[in-house]
Amino acid sequence: MNAPSDPYVLVERFPGVEDFRRLRAVAGLSPKSQEAAERGLPNTLYGVSLLHEGRAIGMGRIIGDGGLSFVVVDIAVEPEHQGRGLGKRIMNALDAWLKANTLDSAHVSLIADGEAKHLYAQYGFADVGPASVGMHYVVRR
Repeated sequence: MNAPSDPYVLVERFPGVEDFRRLRAVAGLSPKSQEAAERGLPNTLYGVSLLHEGRAIGMGRIIGDGGLSFVVVDIAVEPEHQGRGLGKRIMNALDAWLKANTLDSAHVSLIADGEAKHLYAQYGFADVGPASVGMHYVVRR
């Protein structure tokens, strides 16, 4: 619940394609094509948008198979709104959904960029090293 003076509203709805692409760009995340976003976003298991004056300024979502594996992705807040606990507000919503909708032994992962690892550690995420190494592959044609 938002306090009456709180200018930010968290809604359980992921931004549309244009806002998604804009937020990724301004937050410094890798760009995604219109086609990829149109194909991928409808497969979101759960997503939230953070609104300021009715405009999306933050987002986060969960993807996965619905039973065994889940991935927290696309956590982004516009730079001018950072430093106000908004990433934590997004993560609180995602964490609550995971706790309510996953089974014991479900595996939840994410890729932490830079100092964001400290935010994610508050939710139980830990570095997988040295026993494991996180890897990724980006398709390029």
